[in-house]
Amino acid sequence: MSIYSSYKAELGQHLARLDEAALERLAQAILAAFREGKTIFVAGNGGSAATAIHMACDFCKTTLGKGKTLPNKRLRCIALAENPALMTAWGNDVSYDVIFAEQLRNLAQPGDLLISISASGNSPNVVECLKAAIDLKVKTFSLLGFQGGKAKNLSDDSIVVESQDYGVIEDAHSIIMHMVTARLKPEISG
Repeated sequence: MSIYSSYKAELGQHLARLDEAALERLAQAILAAFREGKTIFVAGNGGSAATAIHMACDFCKTTLGKGKTLPNKRLRCIALAENPALMTAWGNDVSYDVIFAEQLRNLAQPGDLLISISASGNSPNVVECLKAAIDLKVKTFSLLGFQGGKAKNLSDDSIVVESQDYGVIEDAHSIIMHMVTARLKPEISG
């Protein structure tokens, strides 16, 4: 079997195992934040930072649909990896471990939602962000890999892609993001 066939087969197996009830719980958490006028924050490193930024884009724009008249009520979603000046200031002056947590402390209100994305579930800055969310009474949902790591126990809810391959996990997280965006679109675009 070629590397391509093997990779496709593993990704397909993990996608087939995704729990649709868990996907719906994530969608409902986002819709609750939307209906209550709360903000959604997304945190992740590396490829997961790219997924977090893509998620914020899709939640803020793609959920509105297309057309000349767009809804006035919109999802508010901020990816915490979008501000390199602030991240590097916290990283340089305090610690890389707090680059997301300190942003959350500046911006979040009780009842907001944090979506953390981490293949290992053990990224120190994601773990610290989840701890800050608990302190701030921010709801949490995590997209994780392997066995979920420390983040799983710090999250209100999670979806764990139980692969040992970072690429497969990151691809599955991106697909989850697209599926949830598709689920949200009719509710938000009206």
